[in-house]
Amino acid sequence: MPRRRALPDGLDPRVAEFVEQLRRTVERSGLGVAELAERTGYGRPSWERYLDGGLLAPKGAVVALAEVTGTPVDQLTAMWELAERARNRAGARHERATEAVPVTPARGSPGKSDPGEPDPGESAPGEFGPPPGEPRRAGRGRGGGCGPGAGRTPMLLAGLVGVAVVVGGAFLLGGGGGPQRTGGGGAPSSPGPAGPSAPPPSGVLCAGSACTGRDAEETGCADSRAVTAKTATVGTTVVEVRYSGTCGAAWGRITGAVPGDSVRVTVGSVRETGTVTAASDTLAYTPMVAVRAAADATACAVLASGEQGCTP
Repeated sequence: MPRRRALPDGLDPRVAEFVEQLRRTVERSGLGVAELAERTGYGRPSWERYLDGGLLAPKGAVVALAEVTGTPVDQLTAMWELAERARNRAGARHERATEAVPVTPARGSPGKSDPGEPDPGESAPGEFGPPPGEPRRAGRGRGGGCGPGAGRTPMLLAGLVGVAVVVGGAFLLGGGGGPQRTGGGGAPSSPGPAGPSAPPPSGVLCAGSACTGRDAEETGCADSRAVTAKTATVGTTVVEVRYSGTCGAAWGRITGAVPGDSVRVTVGSVRETGTVTAASDTLAYTPMVAVRAAADATACAVLASGEQGCTP
């Protein structure tokens, strides 16, 4: 088997340990990646990424690997669970850091970070302008100068700025197509899909609406930054909403499943489904659906036994 490249820098030690164990298991078996893909039912590109540390293998692939190589299943799945928890913790930290990044200043008056936010020391304005009866602060010209017309210029400037803010706000809310717009009506939630001016990271092949209907693993959205946003148990099966803030997309996943069990993810009127088909599989996941926040998605499991249940 060809020598594999070094694992990515910054990989969590638990994840790195798990990947090294996968490599050792495959090397001992003498299987090539193509043969491994054929026997496990998981594609060759996916196994390349699992073994290179670019993508954490799903539990179903780990179970299939154990079966075709004669490795104790409990040994590999125990290491996988530790790696999965470590990855989820890292993803949660990444999301919190993303939420803490300051918003890019919007177009508006110089010196203001956002038309709808007050300057330090200024009374909080209404939705698009100052409170009734109180002029917006006009800077150093306020109250200065001499003569009867000295106060009119700052007042006029403040009025013009207020009008510009109202027009700009109405333009954005009315679907004017500004760079801050990421989808349907309303303000985007954070975290959300990357805008057109922010290309996805290396190895990630889609973002936002371009991810709908696509495979999370094949597009790189199921990398170490993806997290389990919601979970529920239906019988002995676990159903989850998986979420990638990098891709701005969510998908449904079931583990501990049997053939005939299915999972669906719903975001508004959009729905995607996945079903366990192979006798050796215990996992299935749906194609992705674009979301602005993980809370927008709901995943449901429909078991072969007829039992059903959904995430909160």
